[in-house]
Amino acid sequence: MPYQTVFTEFCEHVKESISQGTFAKLTLAKTIGNTELKNIYVRLHILESGGYNFALTFRYNSHESEHFHSADEVFTVLSTYIKNPFTNALLFTTEMDLTFKVNKKSAGSLVEQAPTFKHASPPMLEMIKRGIIQL
Repeated sequence: MPYQTVFTEFCEHVKESISQGTFAKLTLAKTIGNTELKNIYVRLHILESGGYNFALTFRYNSHESEHFHSADEVFTVLSTYIKNPFTNALLFTTEMDLTFKVNKKSAGSLVEQAPTFKHASPPMLEMIKRGIIQL
């Protein structure tokens, strides 16, 4: 299956984990070749206005930089890094770990594993406590 279709499905799982209050962490990893950019870490960021957006931490060989994106734009931003240079995206939730993989033939796949984290991320728990996310 083309990786874009599978990545869209992966993004739906991310949105679902947030709406269910189970989101722990999201990471883009495993680069094609030796690149300056090593990982992108995605975490929730609570806004003073009561909503949330996403903080993306770009980890390079020599430094890190952080950028903030709305829920509407974060997946578009992340999709530009699939196959350029990342081949994997890992979603960690309290219910499961879900890995998106793209191979050399541009086919995408999802692999579900047992959860690594027992608790949702601190911002996720705070969003539930404040009523930003309704369970």
